[in-house]
Parts: sequence; C-alpha cells; structure tokens
Amino acid sequence: MKTSFRKQISGWGFLSPALAVIGFIGIFPFVYVVWLSLYEYNVFSLKGWIFTGLGNYLKLILDARFLDSLYKSILFVGVTCGIQIPLGLAFAILLSQQFVGRGVFRTILALPLSMAPVAIGSMWVLITRPAVGPISYWLSTFGITYNISESSVQAFLTTVIMDVWHWTPFVTLTFLAGLTSIPPEPLEAARVDGANAWKTFRYVTFPLLKPIFATILFIRIMDTFRIYDEIWALTSGGPGTATRYVNISLVRTTLAQSDYGYGATMSVFLLYLTVALCTVLLKLISKVRKEYE
Repeated sequence: MKTSFRKQISGWGFLSPALAVIGFIGIFPFVYVVWLSLYEYNVFSLKGWIFTGLGNYLKLILDARFLDSLYKSILFVGVTCGIQIPLGLAFAILLSQQFVGRGVFRTILALPLSMAPVAIGSMWVLITRPAVGPISYWLSTFGITYNISESSVQAFLTTVIMDVWHWTPFVTLTFLAGLTSIPPEPLEAARVDGANAWKTFRYVTFPLLKPIFATILFIRIMDTFRIYDEIWALTSGGPGTATRYVNISLVRTTLAQSDYGYGATMSVFLLYLTVALCTVLLKLISKVRKEYE
C-alpha cells in the first residue's frame, strides 16, 4: 500500500509542471474573463469597477449591433462552407484522375495554404483596390462599378470569395486523401453491376466519404466562425458594418472602445456558443463513423 501511494505521489509530482502550465494558460484566463464579465469596467470611465452580475449578458442578448454581427458571421459561415465543400470535392475527384500536369495543378492548388492570413488579406487589398486592382478594371469593361469600400454587397461577396480561394485547397486535399484511401473492391463491384459514374459516386464513393465530409464540415465551420485577420486586413469590418463579423465586433468593443467588462461578456458568450456547436458537430461525426465501423 505504501509503495502504491508513493508511486501515485511520484506520478502527480511528474504531472505537476504540466498541470501548472495548463492552469496558468487555460484555466486562469477563463476564470478571470468570466469574473470580468460580471462587472462594468471601462478604463476611460471615472466610475471604476461596477458590479452588474448578469447585467452584461442581458445587455448582450438585447444588443442589436452584436446580434447583427453574429447574424453576419453565421451567414458568412453558411455561404463559404456551402461553396467550399462541394467545390473542394469536385476538385478532389478531378485530381484523383490521371491527366497531364496533375502534379503541377496540385502544387498550385496548395499555394494559398502556405500564406499567412494577414498576407492573404493584404494581397486582396491590392487585387480589389479600384486604382490598381485588376478586378475593378475587368468588371468595368462590362459596365459594372466595383468598389468594396462603397458597396456592402460587394464587400460581403469579396470576403466570401477570398475565404473560398484561401481554404478550398484544404478541403480538396482532405477529400483527395479520403478518395485515395477507399478500397478498390466496392468500386469494381459497382462497375461489374453496371453502375455508371454518377451512381457509383452516389451509392458507393460518397457514403464511404461521409466520415471525411463530417470532419471537414467541423473544421471549416470552426475556422470560418473565428475568422478575423483576413477580414480586418481587407475591409476592417466596413463599409459601415457590412463585414463586421462577430470577432471584429469583439475586438472593436474591447480594444477600440476599451469596454473590458462588456468585451469579456462577448468572449464568454462566443466561447459557450463555440462549445455548443462543437458538441453538436462531434456527435454528428461520431454517429457517422459508427455507421461505417
């Protein structure tokens, strides 16, 4: 018994540095932000710390500006994922075929993934700027005026296109890995039974890709929902509030307005929303994988 107890103490002793680091960089900031969300505090206010309890949370769910930014974020996630996943799957199917230049095309396709998000946003600033960018010039030849600093719709669509351009290669390469891992026997059996290419994909290939599909959906929803760098570099949330997604709204509240209590409340709410969304998506992935075990 003494030996077992000593081993347990020794084991906890070895784990204590890691637990201390986890507590310092994970638990402590979370507890502090939750505590801060219960107060009204602005560094430029002479009132100091004012305990509001759940008042900031009530203010948040009634805040039209925050709800508008949350709606724009959800819309952005839905549109971008709705484009990226089918497009990435189509590219993956194309790249799984044998054709001249396939390796070169794969390399070119993966280039956006090697670029930093801020670099992506800065590059798109140059592409879309009316004075120097090619997009404005090309569209002007068709009589279309393009200026994302003036048009809310154009700004939103440009952020969608930028994100699709940046992350469709990730979806493509992930689907491609899934396609290459499919055993040839089911595909050969489908061909023997006389199934054409569409029926083979619908009844054989796509069902086998469902776990990959669910995983990609999970990753892309999480990544897209927390987007900040590219949008800030390209539009800074403008024009007006057209591209002020929820993370940009959070940063503006916390840093630009120095409203730390309300900013902490937004952070806690978004954390809860992210955890809830992750739980739903992970259950979906688990359910899909159990179907194919």
